[in-house]
Amino acid sequence: MSSLVSKRSSLWFLAITLLSFLAASTAPTPLYHLYQEQLHFSAAVLTLIFAVYALSLLAALLTVGSLSDHLGRKPVIFAAVVLNALAMLLFIHADSVAWLIGARVLQGFATGMATAVLSATLLDTDRQQGPLVNSVAPLLGMALGGLGCGLLAEFAPAPLQLTYWLLLALFVLQGLYVWRLPESVAPQAGAWASLRPTLHVPVQARSTLWRVLPLNTATWALGGFFASLAPSLVRTATGSTSNLIGGATVSALTVTGALMIFTLRNRPAGKALQIGASLLPIGVLLILLGVHSASLALFFFGTLVAGCGFGSGFLGAVRSLVPLALPHERAGLMSAYYALSYLAFCLPALLAGHLSRSYGLLVTTEGYGAVLIVLALAALLLSLRAPTPKVCSAP
Repeated sequence: MSSLVSKRSSLWFLAITLLSFLAASTAPTPLYHLYQEQLHFSAAVLTLIFAVYALSLLAALLTVGSLSDHLGRKPVIFAAVVLNALAMLLFIHADSVAWLIGARVLQGFATGMATAVLSATLLDTDRQQGPLVNSVAPLLGMALGGLGCGLLAEFAPAPLQLTYWLLLALFVLQGLYVWRLPESVAPQAGAWASLRPTLHVPVQARSTLWRVLPLNTATWALGGFFASLAPSLVRTATGSTSNLIGGATVSALTVTGALMIFTLRNRPAGKALQIGASLLPIGVLLILLGVHSASLALFFFGTLVAGCGFGSGFLGAVRSLVPLALPHERAGLMSAYYALSYLAFCLPALLAGHLSRSYGLLVTTEGYGAVLIVLALAALLLSLRAPTPKVCSAP
């Protein structure tokens, strides 16, 4: 009975910690227009500030992503929490673009480290609930970070500092508690060798990873656009100036995604992929119609539909891959998956920010949406022709 209680408390702690890292990642989104007003930078600089976070996260996944397979889970989780706490301090004192970039770089590296190790530890802790928590917690975290920070920015004092103080306190508590977790893997040799930048994808998972890549790219590219340019797009299209817009756009996408994951939690991975590939292009098309008609209601309705596709696609990808890795391969596989995901998260958004300088944000959004629709439809065709993958059983 005590082991069951310990397992449940560990699962809750890991889920909340993963959620808090992703909440911190979207906390700056509702504040970008305030930073722009205070520091006077362009949309291209805004996407640069956003992109350095994702590129730093990618660097962490490529280097320390599988480190916990060698050192153990607890020391790596602790290191990630400490780094993110330091990033919160940089945000609190940020008074220039350089400080913002520095904070996002440190935050990105900490989040990349945490994403890989927490995902693997969740799978170690509970093979049944771990994949579900891995899918739901990041989306709920992104929603809470965006919406919570937007509410604080609209109604509370010190909008550019208060959210980060609250997150800092949370990370300090997590850093203290992490040492109470049971260690789920035995340390093994090869820690230094694992730091060489590489993607550790088990042979048996490679064909499945390629198959889910088009839809996974579309879902994460949509998420990257919403986390960087969607607030500016809504302001450009509708003229709204509310601080809640930035957080509400991200939350509408990710909350519906999380709800869809929960709804489909018992459905086969292939079915989730098909639903995601069907709903995502419909949602993107409705978003584009909302922008053209300057309709905030239609924009958010399209976001809800796209969010359902986002969640379904995310769940389908994770559930397709997770059973294909043995215990000592899990952190490496999740690192590879998130590395490819965050490339899709940052590079298209960074390109869109650059193109918006020449073609305008509205035209850039049309092209961006068209590419996402093509990727999703290609993924739908692939999912209909997919074979049943072989599952690895733990020793």
